[in-house]
Amino acid sequence: MPAHTSTPALETTTGVVRALQAGSGPVQPTLFTTDFSLRDRVALVTGANGGLGLESALAFIEAGARAVYCLDIAPTPSEEWLKVKDYVSRMEGKAGEGRLENISADVSDQEGMWKIGRMIGDKEGRFDVCVAGAGIGGPEHDCLEVKGEDMQKIIDVNLNGVVYTAQAAGQQMARFGNGGSIIVIASLTGYIAIPNMRILPYHLSKSAVIQMCRNFACELAPKGIRVNSISPAFIKTKILEKMPPEAETALANMNPMKRFGKPHELRGAVAWLASDASSYCTGSDIFVTGGHHAW
Repeated sequence: MPAHTSTPALETTTGVVRALQAGSGPVQPTLFTTDFSLRDRVALVTGANGGLGLESALAFIEAGARAVYCLDIAPTPSEEWLKVKDYVSRMEGKAGEGRLENISADVSDQEGMWKIGRMIGDKEGRFDVCVAGAGIGGPEHDCLEVKGEDMQKIIDVNLNGVVYTAQAAGQQMARFGNGGSIIVIASLTGYIAIPNMRILPYHLSKSAVIQMCRNFACELAPKGIRVNSISPAFIKTKILEKMPPEAETALANMNPMKRFGKPHELRGAVAWLASDASSYCTGSDIFVTGGHHAW
């Protein structure tokens, strides 16, 4: 069994230690300029043509990222993505130097994802952050009648695609030796079955990626690579757009806040996990559920 090696230390000292070492004279606050900063970092976000993925990409640019590669299976960028790209181009200050790049690819293609990871690493000379956000829903079926091919489609994207994305990012993070942060968008349905929703394959896929994160976190910690997941409850994305109003109301009433979440309400959690502000957090699953998990 290989000997355990310590993880790379952070390059900067922040908080009280810095205050104690500061001496006299004017000082600058560091919480947002250092701890939460993603200045010059490079990120990959999958499922980034809209929704949670696009919110994450924009948050990274605002935090100072040099480049965020937005990957989606759609052959062309969405109108929403193009508008955000234009918005980024008009941003003032250091954030305005960041780039959004579009990539059309299938996360369930392992070799293709690994190639994309190498391409980003070769072009940018570093690889710091990854959000595995691509996912699909699927039709409802009685658990006794779910067909193998229907289950496999969801597993290919929601589980295998997440693994391949994390591999692509982790390989490059290890290559450059600067550590990194891999973030997986899981789901509260990885823990609970939603009443009257017959979505066994989706439940299985989200449970699996939560465990996958723990495994990756334990194996990659010696390389300074942190791996965490976020488990939202009901977030108003395209997967839920066609839900009948009465069903949405019933589901919303299942959490203490009595509403669905919105994609931007994950920005803070994603930005925190991507940055050094969460430097001692790995192998964790963060609930963003409107209190649903607290009942």
